[in-house]
Amino acid sequence: MSERCTGFTVVLEQPDFFVVNKEAGIDMHDDAGVPGLVSRVSAFWGQNVYPVHRLDKVTSGLVLLAKNKDATSVLSQAFADRCVKKTYLAISDRSPKKKQGWVKGDMAKGRNGSWKLLHSSDNPAITYFQSVSLAIPHHRLYIVSPHTGKTHQIRVALKSISAPILGDERYGGTVADRTYLHAWRLQFSYAGAEYSVEVAPEWGEKIDDKLDLQNFIP
Repeated sequence: MSERCTGFTVVLEQPDFFVVNKEAGIDMHDDAGVPGLVSRVSAFWGQNVYPVHRLDKVTSGLVLLAKNKDATSVLSQAFADRCVKKTYLAISDRSPKKKQGWVKGDMAKGRNGSWKLLHSSDNPAITYFQSVSLAIPHHRLYIVSPHTGKTHQIRVALKSISAPILGDERYGGTVADRTYLHAWRLQFSYAGAEYSVEVAPEWGEKIDDKLDLQNFIP
């Protein structure tokens, strides 16, 4: 199933949940009178839906929303137990300190809603990434697998290796038409069934034509 609505596209519908592709620039919840993703999907379905995880406003891609409170509890616990595998795509136009590996460290609030990575590891954010060069000078594609779910985790992780995401001005990224971060794949189990859902980013022809995503199965 694929049905485009204002601000999102339905990628998969099951009796207990939706998986939707959120557009960049859409908040999860209502803000200053502007409907968020939860309200938009609820209006589409005609009943309330319940988020079991979230994406930043600037991030596009896959979001899982439950249709009832029992499913919300089960799916939320799967995220809490790290039983959901999430894979993101990002682009940076900076030279990284390393081209693949782990980023680990506690996160603390910085100024004006930003976060920073600490050297301590009492409750670390854990992120694995690999990267490849693109046929665009000085640009690399990052395939990122967060093993925890901290606020701004991927954005902070890539900044920490000197590769802030293109368009992510909050973390020092080069000014662009959007933030080039996309939730590409979700893999999870529910009610005895296995699900693997993915949706390619829509970053414009100059970039999309250069992405060969079939080579990446992290």
